[in-house]
Amino acid sequence: MRSRYCAYVLGDEAYLLATWHPATRPAALDLHTPPTPRWLGLTIKAHAASDAEHATVEFVARYKLGGRAHRLHETSRFERLAGRWVYRDGDLRD
Repeated sequence: MRSRYCAYVLGDEAYLLATWHPATRPAALDLHTPPTPRWLGLTIKAHAASDAEHATVEFVARYKLGGRAHRLHETSRFERLAGRWVYRDGDLRD
C-alpha cells in the first residue's frame, strides 16, 4: 500500500499498473493531466489478512487539488499473485 501511494506521489504509472490485478487493471492512468493532486500524506488505519493470498488495507490519503484539501478514505483489497501482492479493488468510505 505504501509503495503504491509513493507511486501516485511520483506519478509512476508503470509501477501502479504493474501492481494492479490484471482482472481490474485499467489500460492506462492519466496522472499528469492537470489538475493534478498534491499528495500530503498517508495514514494506514487498519490491515488484515483473510488468508495467505488475500488481505485488506484501510487507509486515508490526504491531498490538495485546486487549493482545496481533500481526503481519500478507502478499504483496499489485495491479492497475492505469483508471490507478489497486487491491488484488486477497493471500497470508498466516508
